[in-house]
Amino acid sequence: MVRQGQIRPARAVAGRGLIAALVLLPVAASRGTLGALRERWGTVAILAVVHIVVPFLLITYGEVHITSSLTGLLIAVEPVVIALLMSRAEPLTRGRVAGLVLGFAGVAVLVGLDVSGDRLGLLGAGMVLLAAVSYGVATIFVQRRTADIPPETLAGGTTAITTLVLTPFAILTWPAAPVHADAWLALAALGVFCTAVALLAFYRLVALAGSNRAGLVTYVNPVVAVLLGVLLLNEPLRWGTVAGFALVVAGCWLSTRPAPVRPEVTEPVPVG
Repeated sequence: MVRQGQIRPARAVAGRGLIAALVLLPVAASRGTLGALRERWGTVAILAVVHIVVPFLLITYGEVHITSSLTGLLIAVEPVVIALLMSRAEPLTRGRVAGLVLGFAGVAVLVGLDVSGDRLGLLGAGMVLLAAVSYGVATIFVQRRTADIPPETLAGGTTAITTLVLTPFAILTWPAAPVHADAWLALAALGVFCTAVALLAFYRLVALAGSNRAGLVTYVNPVVAVLLGVLLLNEPLRWGTVAGFALVVAGCWLSTRPAPVRPEVTEPVPVG
């Protein structure tokens, strides 16, 4: 439930997009790469909808009804979605399947499984799960359709389009009560670090490593969150946390190992 003084989901996503676009577009302009948007605006618009507008809104609304730990676990389905969608181009080996299972188990150990929520908890979980599927589709789309667009231009274009799409909805949900300063500061941090910097790094990662490897970032996210909690907030480091780390590392290693090359069998050449 959104309380008074807080930023509603549509405004939060539009605000994140606006802040990220204001950070990224000047960078693209200084590098002379903005021209790519004029030539590929339709493709960039599709990516903006699939990678930002739809999943960001689904997660923001879904988290109103479920816990953050369940949200993290459901989003971790993304690498599995990518692996299934890419199974023709990159067949699923036993090692990759084992890696995906181990990584998901590691996330489950790290974030726990708290299924508590309000009476719309099932709907919230479904929203977050659909967001994970949308993320998976978007990751493959980046690799196949937009890998040639510079990351700062692609990230700036998608966030700018997100802002344009959601601004009318943000205006319609303008709150009557003033928004707390802490909420604005949190939105600024989300826009700069969790949107601008994150998208810039992610699009670059997809171009360099491919969608299957890039999708594994959803397994690493909880590891980073727990490490920051231990280092910055003095949270305890438990044995379950160490076990979760080990499972995630093992899963990522197995999932990214190259498939073994089978030696070619040559027919013996008859003599005489």
